[in-house]
Amino acid sequence: MSSSPPVRAVVRAIDLLQALNRQAVSTLDVLHAQTGMPKPTLVRLLQTFENRGIVKHAPQHGAYFLTSGVRSLSSGYHSEPMIVEAAAPLMDELTLRVKWPTAVAMLDHSAMVVRYSTIPLSPLSMRHSTINFRLSLVTRALGRAYLAFCPSDQQEALLKDIQTSPHQPEDEAVRDRGALDHVLAKVHDAGYALRDPTVVPATNTLAVPVFDTHGVAATLGMTFFSSTMKPEQAVERYLADLQAVARQVSGRLKELQATA
Repeated sequence: MSSSPPVRAVVRAIDLLQALNRQAVSTLDVLHAQTGMPKPTLVRLLQTFENRGIVKHAPQHGAYFLTSGVRSLSSGYHSEPMIVEAAAPLMDELTLRVKWPTAVAMLDHSAMVVRYSTIPLSPLSMRHSTINFRLSLVTRALGRAYLAFCPSDQQEALLKDIQTSPHQPEDEAVRDRGALDHVLAKVHDAGYALRDPTVVPATNTLAVPVFDTHGVAATLGMTFFSSTMKPEQAVERYLADLQAVARQVSGRLKELQATA
């Protein structure tokens, strides 16, 4: 039996789905660069996927991400898009109310990577985007919130990995284990983390853990100007809101995991 040439439309759809799987959130420019498809073709395919319930478009961010509907394909649905799906609407709502940008980050080897950010909705941000930024586990609030609440054996393994890997400047803090252990103990007792004030001193971040059925799934943070608020003022004003959102994200995440 002679083989027939592949159906071009199907090949393009599969290529696009694979591209969407490479990152938690994708812009049209990123998808164009990864697939080589014309942007009008991408838009038509993405609109079709959205109509079928497997992709969601966040117009205010100009971005697309997979939804839990993609599990009907039996592949391609993993924790990153699940967390974005659970967190994004709640984070958007919080930023629209308090104006400060929020971000959710996940562990990637020995760093945290931002998977969703509300910067496009915030008038109070120094950056245009932080999606896919890698953040230190030992100096950044989003990293400290993960380290302080993950299991002790995982914490130790992560710190050893940082110690034995080529050092990023921010990771030098791992060399003083006594001071770092003291910081992480304070974070665990308080229920929140703050960024090392010597790192990007113009701003600071307040962060809390997000749990799923297996433990710490991600961390959620709010960034503010150091000239506008002291860390203790940010904690007083916004910690309760941030923790409430983290609890809601955890609840949604557990529901999605239960049905996946």
